[in-house]
Amino acid sequence: MMDTKELLKKVRKIEIKTRRLSDHIFGGEYHSAFKGRGMTFSEVRPYQYGDEVRTIDWNVTARYNEPYVKVFEEERELTMMLLVDISGSELFGTVNTFKKGVITEISATLAFSAMQNNDKVGLILFAEDVELFIPPKKGKSHILRIIRELLEFEPGSSQTNISAALRYMSNVIKKKCIVFVLSDFMGDSYDHTLKITANKHDVTGIRVYDPKEESIPNLGVVQMEDAETGHFQWVNTGSKKVRASYATHHRENVDYFNEAFKRSGAGTLHCRVDESYVKKLLGYFKRRG
Repeated sequence: MMDTKELLKKVRKIEIKTRRLSDHIFGGEYHSAFKGRGMTFSEVRPYQYGDEVRTIDWNVTARYNEPYVKVFEEERELTMMLLVDISGSELFGTVNTFKKGVITEISATLAFSAMQNNDKVGLILFAEDVELFIPPKKGKSHILRIIRELLEFEPGSSQTNISAALRYMSNVIKKKCIVFVLSDFMGDSYDHTLKITANKHDVTGIRVYDPKEESIPNLGVVQMEDAETGHFQWVNTGSKKVRASYATHHRENVDYFNEAFKRSGAGTLHCRVDESYVKKLLGYFKRRG
């Protein structure tokens, strides 16, 4: 655990960086990418040339003896849920930053973008099980609490269970919401739960990964630790077969992620820790807008 002073300093640093991003870049893009829950009646006004006949309010028209039309507004208020993987593999990093750090910044940027639109934001931190649930609320102090938890929370388990997190979210959030799942998605068997969740909610998977996870370099015989199980074993990285098997396993995970999300009609985003997540998010919002 970090001390309170250090923690607040880190929260402030992330707030300054991500708030600026969401103010300048993501405000309008986020708004047009995620629509409200449909249209809600706002008022009536006199008919003007070019108005659609079907919007005429016949009761008011009869009362005033001249045509009036109904005006509708987009019902804007939305809820965003951040489902964040805090399992052991998120503490992997070879290029000056851990996946956990990038996931925290992306989550904060999304949360501030939602705040600008007066939307509620909630958080679920998960590993093998759901470890923390913060119900959706509005406001800056609420977003700062989310950032604090993302920075400081220590998971009780190092394994990952994406299905359990999706199931939990569906049980606690009844209305349709925007869902971002942030993980390295090193695992499978979540496609069925994802399909059910994406049927009701607007789901996007953000896969954050390190370039060194794609292939293993030839370093001879080295001792390696599995971040999710904590087991150490000696691995002969000089063997072509070992390196090929490692690369294949990684490729299978990525293919499963792409396929599962595509089949569910959910969105996907791939962010390498040494690339700009700003460009990736912006591109994604624009494509959706």
